[in-house]
Amino acid sequence: MSQNLPALYRDIFETDRRGQVIMEDLYRRFAAHAKVHTSGGIDAVLKTYRDSAHREVIEYITLMINRGNGVADPAPEDDNNA
Repeated sequence: MSQNLPALYRDIFETDRRGQVIMEDLYRRFAAHAKVHTSGGIDAVLKTYRDSAHREVIEYITLMINRGNGVADPAPEDDNNA
């Protein structure tokens, strides 16, 4: 089952029009407005973490769709160069 999972994500979220509508809705709700919050002290940090977590789910779905389409995974970022 796990080898077919990327194809399943592709079929549901890219091939099926209903899945496309759902993906667009998920993106608008959880990723389109994700940002780094800078005012509000600890509340800003918590809002930033919440937005990041929401966006990670959308990015995972996109990654699985890309795998289903045969797109190679992006190279991992090197945090040591920051």
